[in-house]
Amino acid sequence: MTDLKDLRAISCFENLSTEEFDTLSQISTKKLYSKGEVLFYEKDKPKSLIILIDGIVKVYKTDQKNNEITMHNFFPKAIIAEMPLFEHTPYPASAIFMSDGAVIEVNWNEFKKRFLSNPDTALSFFKSLTQKIKYLEKVIDLNIVLDSTARVAKYLCEKDEALILKNNQLAQFLHMTPETLSRILKKFVKLKFIKKEDGKYKILNKKALMVIFE
Repeated sequence: MTDLKDLRAISCFENLSTEEFDTLSQISTKKLYSKGEVLFYEKDKPKSLIILIDGIVKVYKTDQKNNEITMHNFFPKAIIAEMPLFEHTPYPASAIFMSDGAVIEVNWNEFKKRFLSNPDTALSFFKSLTQKIKYLEKVIDLNIVLDSTARVAKYLCEKDEALILKNNQLAQFLHMTPETLSRILKKFVKLKFIKKEDGKYKILNKKALMVIFE
């Protein structure tokens, strides 16, 4: 059983009644994870709806040369990998915690039976799926069409959470070495496009960054 406080903080459940929250709590489990722990592996069969409530989770694939390709970094309060549940397919990628964190796992069969008949809840899930499709389109554009400098500029402009990722995590996501990323960031600082403040990068000239990738 999951604490109602954790469930009430999740936006897709905001329209549930008190009775529905009680039911949801009974079919949910909160699980804690340490940094480096795997949430699920590619080709595992999903059984639960997974909602990240604390920490950062990286979803990645491994190519034939055993190189990791980062697909997405999830932050709280995100639903992770709901598409395989709808399609009754295995996970298409693996997921690992990049920090200590926690998830809520909801029994999918019970959730589907008791909650997806609620139009507001169902709409929240469809919006989540649509956002992930749009994100995948951006990943393709970011990592295939653009060169390294343009990739960094575009990501800084479009993703505020990029500024709180460690350089090696961001470099991995952008498919470049940490050294290349560091060199590009230093160049942007020198040009006064960004500045480093309290260990984070703050954008000073967004228009200049946008010119690089548009």
